[in-house]
Formats: sequence, structure tokens, C-alpha cells
Amino acid sequence: MIDERLQDCRYALKGRKVLITGAGGGIGYEAAKAFLCMDAAVIIADISREKGSQAVQSLGALYPNSRMEFYEIDLADELQIRRMHSYLIQKYGFIDVVMHNAAVIYIGNVEEISSADWDKSYRVNFRAPLLLTQLFLPQMRSRNAGTIVFVPSSGAAPYMGAYEVFKTAQVELCNTLSGELEGTDVFTYSIGPGLVKTDTAMHGIEMVAQKMGLTTKEFYAMNGSHMLSAREAGCGFAVSVLHAEKYNGQEIGSIQALMDCGLLSVTDSGNSDKAGKAQTDPAMIHKIIQIYKEQYNGWMERNIFERQWVLRDFKKTVGISAGQFQSDMLQQEKELTAESENGFTVYRDHFEKLKRYYQRQYKLLQGYEKNPDKRKEHSDIILSWIRMLDEIL
Repeated sequence: MIDERLQDCRYALKGRKVLITGAGGGIGYEAAKAFLCMDAAVIIADISREKGSQAVQSLGALYPNSRMEFYEIDLADELQIRRMHSYLIQKYGFIDVVMHNAAVIYIGNVEEISSADWDKSYRVNFRAPLLLTQLFLPQMRSRNAGTIVFVPSSGAAPYMGAYEVFKTAQVELCNTLSGELEGTDVFTYSIGPGLVKTDTAMHGIEMVAQKMGLTTKEFYAMNGSHMLSAREAGCGFAVSVLHAEKYNGQEIGSIQALMDCGLLSVTDSGNSDKAGKAQTDPAMIHKIIQIYKEQYNGWMERNIFERQWVLRDFKKTVGISAGQFQSDMLQQEKELTAESENGFTVYRDHFEKLKRYYQRQYKLLQGYEKNPDKRKEHSDIILSWIRMLDEIL
């Protein structure tokens, strides 16, 4: 179904030149496939000559008239990165999109992982995206055009520290870069795939599940509602570029990009397996959604420092980015308008998390607002939102 819907974007990236690292297999391969479907020229950078060559061969069979090549590279080697940059600029003139997809994963307790593995993770998971950004950004600035996409992980997952620490650092690099590029047409954002069953992920999950005392089946059962296929996640990566300006400075997920492009509906994403339809007031839900939309728009109009603080705090409290939450709320509105049988229960968990967020804001307000009149005024407003959420929950 994704492939059928993607045809609506068939020539959306015609003439664009895309460099995607780690695209010999998994999500990167699927992203490259989607980029080719949208008629972009694609450079697949991967450490594996076998996987990269096979990727070009199979994708070439699907898109025989496409412009594509494989570049073999070890991203842990700075000299190789610089050589690749020189080669690509000489051959293509410039690169429109740089997608930092490549990663290495080390699993184990913090004290168990060797310093050599920590160093390798740093070089591939953080230094390589930094170097590539430093190399390609000046030309993007001079052309006032370009997109840099980071692929981070923003969780402090047990036993994955040697991976998570440096992938999380990509988010802060992206935030910093976004602030420095404000007012230009060079855009940067972070996109996460969610939980995806790729060969690399499966190996890591088996080890993490074992550390947690779970079977792999039990681990996936706990996280089933968040699962995407590699094809869905990769398509999300690729089509996100179509909304680069909208996502600029944000941390989003593949699901959000797919929904924004009409490639995935809420029923496709697996959420429809939740509890049966709730009997609640649609008008009240619409009102709550409208309140959040107004808040979100207000956050996005703040200066870069205030905006990043608010967005980070929201994600830390709610568990997903404010942009993803906004996208989900818009989808909830569509479901209500269409009187879908999925109804309110599809996003019930979102409203419960929003209530926790407002409760946190209420507590914070009591500490930092010193003017008693303003404190009461703002407290009453937040409490009214909490009561509205209580009513529908």
C-alpha cells in the first residue's frame, strides 16, 4: 500500500542529488528506493562493498533510468570522508540532501563495552555526521539551499549506552545547527524510524531483551504499537525531505512524515488494536485539540532558545516530539470528523500524556511565577485544561 501511495510523489525530487549513508541495506536501502521513486539522483554510501553493490543492482532493476551509484566508505576514517566529499563535489557539483543514516551498535553494560568500541561508536555515530555536515554545509550556505537530515535516537535505553549517547548527541547538533541557519533556506531536522525489524535491530534487540530477562517475542509484544516495517520507516525518511522547511529544527518520526504525505493512516500504523470505542464528547475533544494547536503554534513563534527548551521539555514529559503530537492530533480530528470506528481510543494514550504534561506545567508555575495574581490566573487556565482532559478520560 505504501508503494502505491508513493506514486503520488513520483517526480517530487526530480533533479535533486541525495547522499545517504548506511544505505546498503535495511532502512537506508528502503529510503534510497523511495528517493529513486521520487526521481532523485542517489549516492549510496556504505562500508560493505557486497551490500552496496547488491543494492545498486536491485534498485537499478527497479528504476533502470535512474541516476545512482555506490560509494564504498568506512565512516570511522576521517580521510575517507574527506575524499568522498571531494569526489562527489567534483562529479555532481553540489549535493542537495545529506542524510546521516549510518550507524554502528554496541550492546552491553556501560562498564562492559571496551574503550575501543566506545571510540568506534563515537567516530561513526557522531563524528562522521559532524564532519559530513562541516564539509557540505558551506556550499549549501553559499547556494542558500540544502537539507541535512540527522537520524538520532533520543532514549536512555539500558544496555545501549555506547550507541544512544552519540546518537542522542546528534539531536543537540541538529538543534544548534538549526539556530545558526535560522533565516536561510538551508534546513535541518532529526528523524527517528521508531522500532523496526531490520537485521541490525533484531540482533541488538535480542541482546537487550536477554539483558532485561525477556524473550524477543515478549519484547516485541511490549512495543507492538510502535512497530513499522523497514519499508515504511525508509519511505518516511525519504518523504520527510518534501517537508524539510516544516520540520526545520524539529525531531520527528517516520510515522509523522508518512502521515503528513498521506502515505499512512492511523489504521495502517497499528494503533487500531487498542481498546474499543470510547463514549465521549467529540466537541470536547475538538476543543482540547484546538488548545494544543494554539499552544504549539505559539511555541514555534518563540525565539530559538525558548523554542528548543519548550520542545525538549515536552518530549521529555510526553515521550514524543511536539511536532509528532501535533500531527497525531490533526489525525485524531480527521477521525472524529469522519466518525471513524476507531474513534477516541486510537489516541487515548496521547490525551493521558497531555494531562501529565499540564500537571507538570502547573507544578512548575507555582515555583517560578512570583506575582500571586498572575500565578492564580495562569494556574486556573491550566487547571481548566486538566479538568477538560479528566472529562474525556
